[in-house]
Amino acid sequence: MTKAKQTAQEEFALLELSMDEIVDKVEELSGENVFDCYQCGMCSAGCPLAEEMDLLPNQVLHALQMKDPEAMSANSMWICASCYTCQVRCPKGVDLAKVMEAMRQIYLRKRMDHVSLDGLSHREIRRLPQIAIVASFRKKTG
Repeated sequence: MTKAKQTAQEEFALLELSMDEIVDKVEELSGENVFDCYQCGMCSAGCPLAEEMDLLPNQVLHALQMKDPEAMSANSMWICASCYTCQVRCPKGVDLAKVMEAMRQIYLRKRMDHVSLDGLSHREIRRLPQIAIVASFRKKTG
């Protein structure tokens, strides 16, 4: 097991929620029914960041449907750019970007950051694209 995967699993354990509770919370926060997805794969086929994700977008939904903890320990929710390509392509209209945001919120509400800009030098921050910094702050607690 890689160190990143082990750290992700440790973070998941700190949530102190069962997968039933997580699925219910994701549906409550996102307003989406994760069980509407029938795994056609259109979201994953169109996702511009799918190759960077541990689980493809449709696999995230499948893991939630199966109440598999891997859904919450994969990096997919943090990689998602919320570009809404998945929602546009989905024949069932599942807004996967909202689901990913809800998954991030579960961590952030427990004050568990995934992204840290504190370790970057001023030079590195000046060189980063502004959109990357804004996106990182959106995925970071105070």
